[in-house]
Amino acid sequence: MRLHLVLIPLVAALALAGCHKAAPSKTTDAQQARAVNIVQVLPRAITGALAASGDLVPREEAAVFPEVSGYRVDKVLVDVGSYVRKGQTLVQLDPALIQAQVAQAEANALQAEANALQAEDQAKRVADLDNKGVLSQEAIDQRRFQARASRAAANAQAAALRDVKTRASKLSVVAPVSGVVLERTVRPGDTSAVGATPWFRIARDNEIELAAQLSEEDLANIRPGQHATVTLPSGATVQGVVRLVSPQIDSQTKLGIVRVHLPVRSDIRAGGFARAVFEEVSGQVLSVPETSIRYDADGASVVTVGADNRVKRVPIQTGQRGNGLVELVKGPPAGAWVVQNAAAFLLDGDLVRPIRTTLKAPVAKAAASAGPARR
Repeated sequence: MRLHLVLIPLVAALALAGCHKAAPSKTTDAQQARAVNIVQVLPRAITGALAASGDLVPREEAAVFPEVSGYRVDKVLVDVGSYVRKGQTLVQLDPALIQAQVAQAEANALQAEANALQAEDQAKRVADLDNKGVLSQEAIDQRRFQARASRAAANAQAAALRDVKTRASKLSVVAPVSGVVLERTVRPGDTSAVGATPWFRIARDNEIELAAQLSEEDLANIRPGQHATVTLPSGATVQGVVRLVSPQIDSQTKLGIVRVHLPVRSDIRAGGFARAVFEEVSGQVLSVPETSIRYDADGASVVTVGADNRVKRVPIQTGQRGNGLVELVKGPPAGAWVVQNAAAFLLDGDLVRPIRTTLKAPVAKAAASAGPARR
């Protein structure tokens, strides 16, 4: 009986001991910290980072004006979009008035020539009669003067005839260059007037260029012969070549013009808007991946990781972009470590477990300061 009384408490104690669980081990803050990839702020080459936009303009534009005034337009032979060749007739003026003027000028020239010949013949007859008493010296001089005056009048009438014939030849308004007609303002029945609005605008050889606008700093990175990828209004892209870099900067906008020569294509039209990305533009600039930049109401920023593995938001000012990189004009110094993915939900002071990442093919490396310790 006593043995049963001793065993009962012992069994109860063992049962209670079996029901009790061991206390879990305590985890550290470092073990609970979020793991993030970090990259270093280093000088890297940004290629194809320079982009600019502008208008599509003719490389050389020719304006066509009438060269004679007061004549009615009889026929307009071309329209907008027509391709014309140098010397081709664009407008024909009514020749009725000029034909009458040519006939009158020819008659006047013939009459003046006849008068001149008669006067010169009379002058020849007195060539050897000076001081011989046959005619007075005054009469002899008068015949010689009349011959010279008649010849001058004949020359004047001949010049007037040439002028009228020249104006008659200008009744056919011709193209000064070959190219595509961009604009036409003349209609049949209009009256020609020298110095008025041009009747046609022609893009010489149908060559259209992009007049891209760049800042003074960016112009220093552009050179003639450099290639550029140009995006047209339709979304299509073409390859262009820099033909001209502006030698001056606009005093108002502080921008300069770069002329990018484009291939001759039907979908490249003057007056459109296009964007160019210049190739072979590279420079050693402090940069980070585009994914490292966070944008919010306070502007652009990156999240740096200090030596204590705690993060801090740092405002930045960005520059050129290209091949997945963004230049840091203002921000953390070279060698600083930043979170590679700015979308990570991190607050200032958060503890993280940084995983250092090396970007592909950084061209240059700066002397890095002591980075955060990896734990």
